[in-house]
Amino acid sequence: MAVGSASDAPGSRSPGPRRRDLLAGGVGALGGLGLGGLAGHQAAHAEGSPARPASSGATGATGTGTSATADATTGPGALGRARRPFYGTHQGGVFDRPQAHGVWLGLDLVEEADASTLRRLFTIWTDDAAALMSGRGPLADTEPEMAAVTAGLTITFGVGPGVFDLTGITADRPGWLRPLPAFPSIDQLEERWRGTDLVVQICADSPLTVAHAQWVLLKDARSLARIVWCQKGFREAVGTEVPGRSMRNLFGQVDGTVNPAAGQDDPVVWMCASAPDWLRGGTSMVLRRIAMNLSTWEQADSVSRELALGRTQATGAPLTGQVEHDVPDLQATDAIGLPVIDTFSHVRRSMPHEHGGVDRFLRRPYTYDEGPSAHALSDAGLLFVAFQADLERQFLPVQRRLAEADRLNAWTTPVGSAVYAIPRGVREGEVLAEGLWR
Repeated sequence: MAVGSASDAPGSRSPGPRRRDLLAGGVGALGGLGLGGLAGHQAAHAEGSPARPASSGATGATGTGTSATADATTGPGALGRARRPFYGTHQGGVFDRPQAHGVWLGLDLVEEADASTLRRLFTIWTDDAAALMSGRGPLADTEPEMAAVTAGLTITFGVGPGVFDLTGITADRPGWLRPLPAFPSIDQLEERWRGTDLVVQICADSPLTVAHAQWVLLKDARSLARIVWCQKGFREAVGTEVPGRSMRNLFGQVDGTVNPAAGQDDPVVWMCASAPDWLRGGTSMVLRRIAMNLSTWEQADSVSRELALGRTQATGAPLTGQVEHDVPDLQATDAIGLPVIDTFSHVRRSMPHEHGGVDRFLRRPYTYDEGPSAHALSDAGLLFVAFQADLERQFLPVQRRLAEADRLNAWTTPVGSAVYAIPRGVREGEVLAEGLWR
């Protein structure tokens, strides 16, 4: 395994070079891969810029990364002050409440990258994310005032299979970390939404907070990695929906009903003791971009829609129930003996109850809408984000059943697909994913 420096030797507790070293010249070791104007910002701070106050958010190493907020949540501006901890057992942005706005950034490392490149990039990003989530502008932030509105910000980092292929890192590579198998019956995947070396998920209840964090993270990485795609999504804002109801997608359907509850089904999402250290407390992410044909959907009558889904559209209740979270009765039949919930409905094809309950995972979907164009009234759909401890036993069986026979496939088309490993959370004094280069 390639290593970056002597400080990365196995057993060392040092997280490697700190940010000031990187910005002051440490990046020069990459053979010219400097961080542009960042060294200038460092000098400006060193020459008399006022020190920023320490974070008032929760940053203890015992956190879980799933707390709702770390300061006042009532009164004017409360939503803007909400903070979620960066340090903890798990990364945030997985099991915590989904925020109203999100962006997913797919990046590839520069061609000459090695393990040292990855270490430097994650050292910078660790400092950036810790500062931003606590309401402080990072070192090179020329608009630190914008960091004050945290709005429940979470920043989640993941690595794709290309990281191992490019950098020469071979130890502790998960066998499942590869593109999903082809689903030719439904997929029309576009190269522009392909899997990448890295993914950064940024979510907050303010779109300005998301945009500012995106700018800071991308400009600090611009000499170490290049952007491949940016996917933006949204959900209902806090307070606009009935508490406990799942989000609605652009078909008007509730989405994400059958989800594990945080704190009760953690093994569904988080990897356990058998995982390598850098993934123990981490998870896997599947990001599928699913185009939704609104024009043909609106031509379907309500009976056809509910037959395809297996739920009533108005309430989200299964066709055998009264409210959204009623458990579907997959054995119920109508007066002539046909299943009330159709054999090929989305609910039946995706339900784990019928298949031993093993194939469960956490859905954290977001809607995307790129707006109309001269060629179409809509370019919209779903960013289907799934987290699970065992991708092959949990996610893939469900995806195979949906690809084989799901009535909703008549109106949906997967156009993007990517798989990532989400490292465990960060303890204070560590660098995110540092076990990869030790």
